[in-house]
Amino acid sequence: MKDYKSMTKRLFLFAGYDKNGIIDASLIMYVDALSKLGDVVVCMDSNCTEAELKKLGKITVHAMASRHGEYDFGSYKRAYNWARENLDLDKYEFVYMANDSMYGPLFDLAPYLAKLESGNLDAFGMVKNPHRKSPHIQSWFIGMRKNVFTSKWFNDLLQSVRHHDDKGSVTILYEHGFTKHLIENNLSWDAPYSAPGRSIYNRVKYFYKNKMPFVKKLAFSRHNGALGRQLLYILNHVSPATRDAIMENANRVYGEKYISKILTRNPIKIMCRNIKYTIHKLRTEGI
Repeated sequence: MKDYKSMTKRLFLFAGYDKNGIIDASLIMYVDALSKLGDVVVCMDSNCTEAELKKLGKITVHAMASRHGEYDFGSYKRAYNWARENLDLDKYEFVYMANDSMYGPLFDLAPYLAKLESGNLDAFGMVKNPHRKSPHIQSWFIGMRKNVFTSKWFNDLLQSVRHHDDKGSVTILYEHGFTKHLIENNLSWDAPYSAPGRSIYNRVKYFYKNKMPFVKKLAFSRHNGALGRQLLYILNHVSPATRDAIMENANRVYGEKYISKILTRNPIKIMCRNIKYTIHKLRTEGI
């Protein structure tokens, strides 16, 4: 087996969030996988105790936690600033920004990174949204070469991150904004998977069968739980350790009763949930 960590110098800026300040098996699984491929700096947008942060001690170069309310880019900013002050960024060939809005990795990440990095792109992601007016790399997994992560515009973008009450503003300013800066600076970018609209949430089985190595956590709550059958397919095909880590988090976040109810193959139950979701949308949004 190749030692990818020694072959390529990578730094991962990892953003996490847990409303109860808990660092559980699913987050440790993700960070541990990254730690085998490079150095990891974690910033939690949560008030975690020192005991919780110690869970990451052996698999990160640094882990910090404080509630800042600036979403993933606020954590990327803090992790990046810590790295600039305490690490030699020049020694890294690639810097990644990743967050825990996903469960995974569901497959070995090393071949994915090797392929992404071999494309001679200035920046890349796991998934792009081919939005007609604002195509962009989805911000939960972005990789960059040195000419990007050491640029003035990238530093300025991160330092501009502030709290916004409207999450849509965060998406437009920072997630869309990152790719917009790439385009404005004539830099190349792409991603191996394309997910228009909300398909990254709604077509999780499709992406899994196409070997996309992550699944959106919010798929568990989408469409009144109607995605349970897709999620059950994934859970039945990943390793037992991965399944256990995902289920531990899902049961804690959404409740064991809810998770047990949605993980069904019963087509009638699934249809009922879809109908309830459609009625809710009609009542709340009129569409």
